[in-house]
Amino acid sequence: MWRRFSYALAYRTGRTPWDTGVTPPELVELIEGPSSLPGGRALDLGCGTGTNVAYLARHGWSAVGIDASGRAIEAARRRVADLPTASVIAGDVTWLSRLPVDDAFDLVLDIGCFHSIARRRRDDYAIGVAEHTAPGATLLVFAFPGRGAVGVTAREMRDRFAPWFQPVGRIPGTQPPGAAWYRLERV
Repeated sequence: MWRRFSYALAYRTGRTPWDTGVTPPELVELIEGPSSLPGGRALDLGCGTGTNVAYLARHGWSAVGIDASGRAIEAARRRVADLPTASVIAGDVTWLSRLPVDDAFDLVLDIGCFHSIARRRRDDYAIGVAEHTAPGATLLVFAFPGRGAVGVTAREMRDRFAPWFQPVGRIPGTQPPGAAWYRLERV
């Protein structure tokens, strides 16, 4: 609960260093690079102000973003208002089955959301992602290293999403040290 309050406070005061308004190069590579994914349905969990929902919609994807922060969702709705294949929903990413997201997604993106979810609720997140992804779907997660209540390890990413997903790649991040991009594929 304190995490949700701290995010709400951060959006209220405009102190959101994680919300740069820039799509990360790792996502750009996945969408536009030489081995790019074909367009499809994308889900951005913890979408913030919708930067990546808009990016995906502009690059041939039907994109849905979810965030628990009302202020972030208001900003995201403004950002995607002119994009017919983009939408955002206020909600808890650990309760996907209770949200209006019916179709199987081909890509699930999470930039810094999963690593801040309480460990006791992470299985709910993983089950929800598995239930809302198509076979062969890609799960791309940026996460801080596992330290204390926040962060993950490569082992947790592998184990938490098994048996639905298998790891297919890990790109070391630079900030903070030990952060990484995890790429998993739905089996």
